[in-house]
Amino acid sequence: MMEYKTIAGIKLPAIGIGTWNMGRIKWPRTIIGEKPDHSEDEKCIAALRKAIKLGMWHIDTAEMYSSGHAEEIVAAAIKDMPRKSAFIATKVLPNHLKHDDLIAAAGKSLKRLQLGYIDLYLIHWANSTSQIKEAIAAMDGLVAAGKVKHIGVSNFSKAQLKLAQSYTKNKIVANQVEYNLLDRSCEEELLPYCQENDVILTAYSPLAQGNSRLLKNKALAAVAAKHGKTVAQVALNWLVSQKNVIAIPKSSSVERVRENAGAVGWKLMSDDIEMIEKEF
Repeated sequence: MMEYKTIAGIKLPAIGIGTWNMGRIKWPRTIIGEKPDHSEDEKCIAALRKAIKLGMWHIDTAEMYSSGHAEEIVAAAIKDMPRKSAFIATKVLPNHLKHDDLIAAAGKSLKRLQLGYIDLYLIHWANSTSQIKEAIAAMDGLVAAGKVKHIGVSNFSKAQLKLAQSYTKNKIVANQVEYNLLDRSCEEELLPYCQENDVILTAYSPLAQGNSRLLKNKALAAVAAKHGKTVAQVALNWLVSQKNVIAIPKSSSVERVRENAGAVGWKLMSDDIEMIEKEF
């Protein structure tokens, strides 16, 4: 059964679903401006619909993903559903952070998503701190216009997050960063700051993009066997057991979506956590 967290006044599933590389199946990975690949659209749509059915209704995408086609896949997945059945987050490219460029980018994302508003709009990266003030002003304008419900950032350091917070009229509710057992760098400064300031830390690449160092780890395997779970489920469970942390593993497979949903609804024991954290 899915677990939910309420952070910054927003209720979200502990496990959502990402769409990175959906619509761009073959290598090289997503390159801005490349022609999208439609060959596995139906598979991706089925995975997103299964995620929503299983309570993983936080869907994360970006204008960068497959040159915007990932947003179109999301639109196809939710087109026959009530608007509030899915919480849609998307992100603006760092080369669209000038005021008018950001407003235009949001409009294009809304068109591809076929939505009247975006639940959570994030700055994907900040090229420089000098751009943050102008971008935040544009995002505040989108909130005032009713085109965006909440604003956030992605790949921001603690210092960049604090700077963005100093400019905004609206609460920055989330910072999306890489966080997994192989990359715990956010625990040093960023995660404690988010926990103390009621900010969602959205973990992308929560399974380290399938890195064998994680998925073939003997300690994780032992914990997984103890609980009758998979290694991936144990790694995700550990991650979202952290205060203010939610995860958005990407999957275009219905079977993998089902596995990810099974990462919650049960608890790791203190000795499990000790074993895991000692290993990583």
